[in-house]
Amino acid sequence: MPKIIVEVMPKADLLDPQGKAVAGALGRLGHSAITDVRIGKRFELTVEGEVTEQILADVATLADEIFSNQVIEDVTSIRVEEAQA
Repeated sequence: MPKIIVEVMPKADLLDPQGKAVAGALGRLGHSAITDVRIGKRFELTVEGEVTEQILADVATLADEIFSNQVIEDVTSIRVEEAQA
């Protein structure tokens, strides 16, 4: 069965406190080449049957209205992954 992957990230101009904390920890662990970390959300929606344009439109609506807080987050991608055999 195919999956629709929705990725949501904090808006670029907003502070990401979780990302800052992880970046700081990585620096303390010796990974000083990593200077910034942004932490977001990933949703995997399994679809029975074929992924149609209508299903993708419905998922885009869900992403905007339910999966993300449009004040502080952006939906960065919606893509289809075919089932692995």
